[in-house]
Amino acid sequence: MLLEKRKPRIVVVGGGTGLSTLLRGLKEFDIDITAIVTVADDGGSSGRLRSDFDIPPPGDIRACLVALSDTEPFMEKLWQYRFKGGEGLAGHSFGNLFIAAMTDVAGDFETAIKQSSQVLAVNGRVLPAVREAVILRAFFADGTFVEGESQIPKANKKIERVEVHPNNLDPLPESLEAIREADAIVIGPGSLYTSILPNLLVTGLTDAIKEASAKKIYVCNVMTQAGETDHYTASDHVRAIYDHVGVELFDYILVNSAPIPPAAVDQYREKEAAPVVADLWNLQNMGLNVIARNFLHYSIYARHDARRISEQILALMGRDPNKLRK
Repeated sequence: MLLEKRKPRIVVVGGGTGLSTLLRGLKEFDIDITAIVTVADDGGSSGRLRSDFDIPPPGDIRACLVALSDTEPFMEKLWQYRFKGGEGLAGHSFGNLFIAAMTDVAGDFETAIKQSSQVLAVNGRVLPAVREAVILRAFFADGTFVEGESQIPKANKKIERVEVHPNNLDPLPESLEAIREADAIVIGPGSLYTSILPNLLVTGLTDAIKEASAKKIYVCNVMTQAGETDHYTASDHVRAIYDHVGVELFDYILVNSAPIPPAAVDQYREKEAAPVVADLWNLQNMGLNVIARNFLHYSIYARHDARRISEQILALMGRDPNKLRK
């Protein structure tokens, strides 16, 4: 009865397009949302601001703030606007520049995010995985390695493992508190090695997730990613995470079982990507409760249907999505 009287508490961990897509679905429900976001990006506008101002990369943070905002569509359009020209401005997004300026005004990145959340009327909390930018390093099967999140897919080699440096940074106390109090912790969807694992390799974060009483749910990607997860099945994704963190982390896995339209398969084949095979038997043998259903949304890209994923997460928590819909 007490559970029904308070908002469900959900922590979502990841980065990139996958995380912001899921947040857009979750914010349609009357729930308490905390997003823990990677700070390993070193490419594009985020990478330039990271280098120029010695701040964590703001891009994934910006996308999550916008995804959870209750502001007018025009404000969202402004924050996502990317300058097409201008010396030093071309390629930067307005939102990234805003967060960089707010960091200077507020004095630190964490406070800048909180202030930006107020500007955008964010429905929930967005927290960086750590207070400092981290460097991501990937080691390949041929014995070579590269440094920098943006460089890893370009190498187009089989990844053996990734590491974050520095490797002794602590997660934010707010993140640990949110994890302890969560009813559900959702990992993914998102790029396995460059969006998901950089968070789980933060000292103390995975330990907190493992010890939490929340249901732990992994949302597996719909498509493989060239240079990261070529030929990976759903169980390969899970195994890579377990190999890195050293524990069996998840209670549930959500996998798409709907066929990808042939036109989309052809489109992705040109990008050296393919549908992720939902190898249910292997997943069940790993001790996972497998939820395989149509989670697909396809317009231009094959992505998750954020509403269906959100409804499924709430159902796994024993809550009726219809009663929580805003």
